[in-house]
Amino acid sequence: MKKSPLQNYLSVLENIKKQIKESRLKAALSVNSELIRLYWKIGAAILEKQKTAKWGDKILENLSRDLSEAFPDMKGFSKRNILYMRRFAEIYSDFEFVQQAAAQIPWFHNVVIMQAASDQIERQFYIKETIENGWSRNVLEVQIKTKLFHRQGKALNNFKQTLPAEISDLVNQTLKDPYIFDFLTITTEANERDIEKSLIEHVEKFLLTLGKGFAFVGRQYQLQVDEEDFYLDLLFYHIHLKCYVVVELKTSKFKPEHAGKLNFYLAVIDDKLKRADDKPTIGILLCNDKGGLTAEYSLSGINKPIGVASYEITEKLPQNLKSQLPTIQEFEAELGKKFKIKK
Repeated sequence: MKKSPLQNYLSVLENIKKQIKESRLKAALSVNSELIRLYWKIGAAILEKQKTAKWGDKILENLSRDLSEAFPDMKGFSKRNILYMRRFAEIYSDFEFVQQAAAQIPWFHNVVIMQAASDQIERQFYIKETIENGWSRNVLEVQIKTKLFHRQGKALNNFKQTLPAEISDLVNQTLKDPYIFDFLTITTEANERDIEKSLIEHVEKFLLTLGKGFAFVGRQYQLQVDEEDFYLDLLFYHIHLKCYVVVELKTSKFKPEHAGKLNFYLAVIDDKLKRADDKPTIGILLCNDKGGLTAEYSLSGINKPIGVASYEITEKLPQNLKSQLPTIQEFEAELGKKFKIKK
C-alpha cells in the first residue's frame, strides 16, 4: 500500500531523529574516550616523575593549582582527581586495555570501580557489565556493594565496540557529564564563560579597590563536600566585619536555584572555614541577563543557630553592614561601566 505524503514525511523525520541521536551519542562517547585517555596520560606522567624526580604531595598541589589556572573551564584538576589519575595509570598499566574498555565508561564510573574492586579481573568484570547493561553510577555502586562479581563473576574475553542502548542511564550520564562538556568547551558555553570570567575579574578589582576591608582569598576557590568538588567564583574575607564573603556570578537572569546554590556554599564555608569568633558568611549574587545586571545579597537569618543553612536574599542591607559593604546601587553603577545595566 502506497504511503501518504504525511506518512512519508513522518518516516523520514523518524529516520533523521534516529541518526541525530546516534551521532550525538557517538560524539559524546568519543569525547569521553579522549578525556579518559588524557587522564591516563597525566597519571602516567606523574607516576614516572614520582619514580625519577621524587615528586611529593606539594608538587601535586602545585600541579593542581597551575592546571586549574591554565584551564579554568575544566573542573577536573583538583588534587584529589589528579590522585585518581595517578591511581588509574598505576592499576591499568596496559594502555590498550584503557582504550578498549575503561575509556568506554565515564570517569567517575572508573573511579568507583578503582576504589571498590580488589583486582584486575573484578575491575574488568564491572566495566564490561556497566557497558553492556548501561548502568548509572548509583546502580554500579549497588552492584558492587551486593558483590555481584563474587556471585557471578568470570574472566572476560573482549569488550563490545557497539553503542549502548539510547535510553540507558549510562548514556544519559555520559551525555550530561560536566567533565566532558568542560573538556569539549562547546562554543556557546565558552562564550558565556568568557563573559563570566570578565565579570569576575572586574568584581574582584572593584571590591579590592573599595578600601572597605575586603581581603582576597581566592578565585574559583575549591570546596570538597562528600567527595564532590565545588568552585566559588570569588571568596574574600572582610577584615572589619570578621566574616567570609562569597561572590557568585551568573550570565543569566536570577533563578531560585542560584540562591539555593549560593546558600549551600555559605553553609559549607561556615562549617569548614569559619572560626569560632567569625561572623556568619555573607553571599553576594550577581546575575547578568542579556546585558542587564542585578545584584542581591544573601545574609544569614537573625538568631539562627550556627550550622543551620537559613539565609534570605535581599537588596536591603542591615544598618550595621551599610558602611562596610557596597550597596546594590554601587555594584550596578560600577559594573555598568563594563556591562550595560538594564533599568
